[in-house]
Amino acid sequence: MLDEKKKIIYSAMQPSGYPSLGNYLGALKNWKNLKDDFDCIFSIANMHAITVRQDSANLRKKTRDLITLFIAIGLDPEKNIIYYQSDVPAHAELSWILNCFTYMGELNRMTQFKEKSSKHSENINSGLFTYPVLMAADILLYQTDVVPVGEDQRQHLEICRDIAERFNNIYGEVFKIPEGFIPKVGARIMGLQNPSKKMSKSESDNDNNVIYILDDLNLIRNKIKRSVTDSDNEIRYGEDKPGISNLLNIYSAVTGKSSEDSENEFRGVGYGEFKEAVAEAVIKEIRPIQEKYRELSSDKAYIDSVIKEGADKASYIANKTLRKVKKKVGFPQ
Repeated sequence: MLDEKKKIIYSAMQPSGYPSLGNYLGALKNWKNLKDDFDCIFSIANMHAITVRQDSANLRKKTRDLITLFIAIGLDPEKNIIYYQSDVPAHAELSWILNCFTYMGELNRMTQFKEKSSKHSENINSGLFTYPVLMAADILLYQTDVVPVGEDQRQHLEICRDIAERFNNIYGEVFKIPEGFIPKVGARIMGLQNPSKKMSKSESDNDNNVIYILDDLNLIRNKIKRSVTDSDNEIRYGEDKPGISNLLNIYSAVTGKSSEDSENEFRGVGYGEFKEAVAEAVIKEIRPIQEKYRELSSDKAYIDSVIKEGADKASYIANKTLRKVKKKVGFPQ
């Protein structure tokens, strides 16, 4: 099922919101090229999503929408394993076992728990606290070699490695120790209204700040037209011009042009014309994704088959690891 000559790469995304243009240009656009060098396993992390209260019907819809969008973007389910986390019970089973090899002090140090607790003070649940252990289980089940990590996930990878090394020290070489992986650099896209912070699908304070992949195309155009710039009407990169720099980065990322070429192309052009050009370039990139997404969404049987086959492939690999773990800790076989 997997090519023994290739390393395994594992990545997951929560279905708590639709991917933004920042998610797409920063990561998803490059994921489809990873299959050339890695065996790729991509999870829709719906178990992680319920650490925050979800409407059940909405979560089911967004989970299905996200797997459909993965395929529309270009992740081929024949060449990658794409599955729902909740369809593989081994995630929950291994998470419980690893909880018993994880120290409270380690979990207390997790900055993401502190940040999420402050945002969701009415629902500080134990799942939120042990979130890194489930993430460790996600990774270790598949004997993952490398995990794409951003700065906000480094702590989680570190605790995953610590848990795996602790278990291996007791029971022998059960888990591979995963390494962090910095994929091909994607564009770092900032918010349209707040270009000092990256554009994120979790950014909901101002809807005009974020472009979502499934936004209506006219809405995308209007969001770019309303984006924050400055008053001197000069299109160039500069720390003193975060809004313009961000729009130039977006334009470069969707057209494939260099930063220098993009800057030169708009020299002497007014902000209105510049924003229109950026909007057209973004729409040209996103339109075929949306068209493919709509086509796939109407093919219920195909998406159902992808979901089932993905779960079967993921379960086969995950259960091999889980059986080994259960034997090591003394559970009946």
